[in-house]
Amino acid sequence: MGFSLLSRSFFLILFYFHSTLSSSASPPLCAHHQSLSLLQLKQSFSIQMSSSPYLYGRPKTESWKEGTDCCFWDGVTCDLQTGLVTGLDLSSSMLHGTLHSNNSLFSLHHLRKLDLSFNNFTTSHISSRFGHFSNLTHLNLSWSGFEGQVPSEISHLSKLVSLDLSRNSNSSLKNVQFEPLSFDKIVRNLTKLRDLALDSVDMSLVAPNSLTNLSSSLSSLSLVNCGLQGKFPGNIFLLPNLETLSLSDNEGLTGSFPSSNLSNVLSWLGLSNTRISLYLENDLISNLKPLRGMLLGKSSIIRSDLALLGNLINLTVLDLSDNNFNSQIPSSLGNLIQLTHLDLSDNNFSGQIPSSLGNLIQLTHLDFSYNSFSGQIPSSLSNLKQLYLLYLSNNNFNGQIPSSLGNLIQLTNLDLLNNNFSGQIPSSLGNLIHLTHLDLSDNNFSGQIPSSLGNLKQLYVLYLSNNNFNGQIPSSLGNLIQLSDLDLSNNNFSGQIPSSLGNLKQLTSLDLSINNFSGQIPSSLGNLKQLYMLYLSNNNFNGQIPSSLGNLIQLSDLDLSNNNFSGQISSSLGNLKQLTNLDLSKNNFSGQIPSSLGNLKQLYLLHLSNNNLIGHIPSSLENLIQLNSLDLINNNLSGQIPSFLFALHSLEHLDLHSNNLRGNISEFQHDSLTYLDLSNNNLHGTIPSSIFKQEHLKFLILASNNKLRGEISSSICKLTFLRVLDLSNNSLSGSTPLCLGNFSNSLSVLHLGMNNLQGIMPSTFSRDNSLQYLNLGGNELEGNIPPSIINCTMLEVLDLGNNKIEDTFPYFLGALSKLQILVLKSNKLQGFVNGPAAYDSAFSKLRIFDISDNNFSGALLTGYLNGLEAMMASDHNMIYMGTTYSGYVYSIQMTWKGVEIEFEKIRSTIRVLDLSDNSFTGEIPKVIGKLKALQQLNLSHNSLTGHIQSSLGNLTNLESLDLSSNLLTGRIPKQLEGLKFLAILNLSYNQLEGPIPTGEQFSTFKASLFEGNLGLCGFPVLKNCSRDGDQEQSLPPSSYNEGHDSTLFGDGFGWKAVAMGYGCGFVVGVAMGYIVFRTKKPVWFHRMIEDTWKLNRRKTRKKVGRRN
Repeated sequence: MGFSLLSRSFFLILFYFHSTLSSSASPPLCAHHQSLSLLQLKQSFSIQMSSSPYLYGRPKTESWKEGTDCCFWDGVTCDLQTGLVTGLDLSSSMLHGTLHSNNSLFSLHHLRKLDLSFNNFTTSHISSRFGHFSNLTHLNLSWSGFEGQVPSEISHLSKLVSLDLSRNSNSSLKNVQFEPLSFDKIVRNLTKLRDLALDSVDMSLVAPNSLTNLSSSLSSLSLVNCGLQGKFPGNIFLLPNLETLSLSDNEGLTGSFPSSNLSNVLSWLGLSNTRISLYLENDLISNLKPLRGMLLGKSSIIRSDLALLGNLINLTVLDLSDNNFNSQIPSSLGNLIQLTHLDLSDNNFSGQIPSSLGNLIQLTHLDFSYNSFSGQIPSSLSNLKQLYLLYLSNNNFNGQIPSSLGNLIQLTNLDLLNNNFSGQIPSSLGNLIHLTHLDLSDNNFSGQIPSSLGNLKQLYVLYLSNNNFNGQIPSSLGNLIQLSDLDLSNNNFSGQIPSSLGNLKQLTSLDLSINNFSGQIPSSLGNLKQLYMLYLSNNNFNGQIPSSLGNLIQLSDLDLSNNNFSGQISSSLGNLKQLTNLDLSKNNFSGQIPSSLGNLKQLYLLHLSNNNLIGHIPSSLENLIQLNSLDLINNNLSGQIPSFLFALHSLEHLDLHSNNLRGNISEFQHDSLTYLDLSNNNLHGTIPSSIFKQEHLKFLILASNNKLRGEISSSICKLTFLRVLDLSNNSLSGSTPLCLGNFSNSLSVLHLGMNNLQGIMPSTFSRDNSLQYLNLGGNELEGNIPPSIINCTMLEVLDLGNNKIEDTFPYFLGALSKLQILVLKSNKLQGFVNGPAAYDSAFSKLRIFDISDNNFSGALLTGYLNGLEAMMASDHNMIYMGTTYSGYVYSIQMTWKGVEIEFEKIRSTIRVLDLSDNSFTGEIPKVIGKLKALQQLNLSHNSLTGHIQSSLGNLTNLESLDLSSNLLTGRIPKQLEGLKFLAILNLSYNQLEGPIPTGEQFSTFKASLFEGNLGLCGFPVLKNCSRDGDQEQSLPPSSYNEGHDSTLFGDGFGWKAVAMGYGCGFVVGVAMGYIVFRTKKPVWFHRMIEDTWKLNRRKTRKKVGRRN
């Protein structure tokens, strides 16, 4: 009975407590019209997950159900007394759609707080009806895709405490904008405003001084990236309640940040990328003790004492990036133990990283990239266990990566790009299981990739390019199933591609180029269905292209160039409908170009050069209407150039040279060409006039077709962007357009050689032109060499040989300081070749100097030989001469070792001096022995006298020496035995005597190379030397004194001695001559004189015949 009474009392008390609690906790029901407005609001937008990309969102309106109390709906706040909606928080609610002015939102008149941030109200303007919320204290419309003008009605919100319109800009949308009048109303009327955020709002029309009227109670002002220009009002810096000031990314904003009287509660200062000046010294820093964030990247710091920053112990964020600091990092920064973000990138900091930074154990973000730091990574950085971003790229760090970095297990990004790190990658990096980005490229790492990297299963990007890694790719990389980008290019990897890479099904970019990989492409790569870039160029891959590559239907770039692939090009490549760039050049592909390539309608670049392709260019390529660059050079393609190639409107680069194409060149149906090379084919006919309408053309090369005929139209001078013009080795006739010398300052190559051009060469070359190569040789040009050619100050090659030019030696060419090759051979040039004193350094860079087969006379170049500096020193860097920016390689036609050859490429090491077939007299200058780099010296068919200089023995690089058909006397110098590279020697038809030197090279020469020298004896001539002749007296060594050879005579002969000698010699000579020619005795002397006379007569007849 007692228990029953007690139980009954307990339940009564419990019921009373529950009733009381329920009645006090339950608010009145939401007003019906408010609920209806909210439901209409819900219906006006759709839910899309992508509409809230910046924060974790949830569809709050899904909890809004008809028949339930709206005051309990997600994001809704009601007044407990009236049931009216006073707060609406729809931030990150995935809302998508347009917010119209008639939306039911604007019927919620009692709203005090409204947050629509992080949604997607695309194309919506900020409605003027927002100004009707007269009770509103907080309005947040940020990150929601609004656009257009901010309505002036916002100024009616007189109770507003917080306004955030920031970050509505979008690349596809217009920014939110402020007109000056609207903004002025807002800052004047919103007197209670404490927080104002307008980041990325277009305020370029707003004068910064209008900010002066902001409320004195302002605590937060954020105007990042607003386009503000002009002086920022100084009173804002001094507002007493200011806690946050962010003005970054207003490049035109000026002013001066004060060092005193600042708010003592300022905790965040952002002046990055502005021109607001400040002194980062003791006065300012002592007033910034409460500061938690300092953003001064790319700012106007006038003076600084960075060591004092160690006193700002409350700092959590410090950004000093992109300034001009050039000191070491002060160790006092190690005092900032609250720091989470430290950015010192893009400066000139040097020295080592101080170990004290290991104290910053709260650090999550560390960026020291783009500086000049050196030394090793301090092991103390391994203390930073909270670190998830470590950027040390583009410095001078060296040594190995400390294995202790493997302790930073929170790390997501590690970037050590472009340093001097060496050694192997520590296997401990395999502990960084949260790593998503790893970039070790552009260093000196070596060894193999540790298999432990296969543990990094969150890895999204792996860049190891431009190092010295070797060995094979570990199969464990096939575990990185999240990997999107893999770049191992430019290393020494070898072996085959592991088939496990076919597991990386998220891979979008794979670059294995410039290595030593071999074998075939594994068919498993066909599993990489997300791949859009595949680069395997510059390896040793062989075999055929696997047909499975045709499965990579997302592929946009495929580069297999410079390998050993063979067989036919797989027709499965025609499945790659998204392909924009296809490069299969420099392989051994054979067969025809597959017609399936015509399916690649997005193709922008098609390069199949340097293979063994045959047949016609397929007509299916007509479908490639997006094609910009077509390169089919160095194949065996035949047939005519299909007419559709001349009609592809997007085509800018067309290179078909070195094939077997025939027929005429059709007229182009467009004017988009910038590069055209049809050289080395079998084309004929005239040059189509449409070529001269390609106003953007920079390269025109139609050389070596032999059958191109007709005249060169003067319309060619309309191509003012032309850089290379090569029409050589054809049958073009008529006169050379005189405008070619001055129509384009961009022209660097003009090659019209080996044609049938007549008339005079262009007479006017404009100043400041860019000509580097000028070749008009092998034509029938007449007249003079124009002096204006000295305006071609960049000229490296000048070939005017094999023409009919009548002139004296062009001394003015000595002013061309860059000239390396000068060919004037086989013309009608005459006179002496002695340069005036004005050009002391004339021709100092000449490597090839050929003025043979002219009528030059006098002594041998005595005014120039001392200045031929390039012929005195060998060039050990064997490259081919040409223009660096365009890839055009110089060519030249000349006599090499007695044979007329066209050099399609000219080695930079070649040195030639050819003065043959002229009428030079006197002795061979001893100074010629200075030209130690000479490989070919030809002085033949002149009237040179005296001895062969022993100084020629110093020309140790000489391969060919021709002194034949002169009047040289004396013995062959024994010093010539030392010319180990001498392959060609011709001393025939002189008056040499004595023993022929012996030695390795001389034993290879035939007797015909010494004939016409009756006094020579020994091998290989049949005449034996007498016993006396065995004792050859060596000639005196050559002198290298500067000056004319006349100095060899010293001062021992005066005019009297010379007169006496001349008189006696004349009398004796006349008497002896009479006796000899009357009696013909001695016979040997008579025969020598007669042979010399006949030789000179034969030379004269030969020259006369050639000029006719």
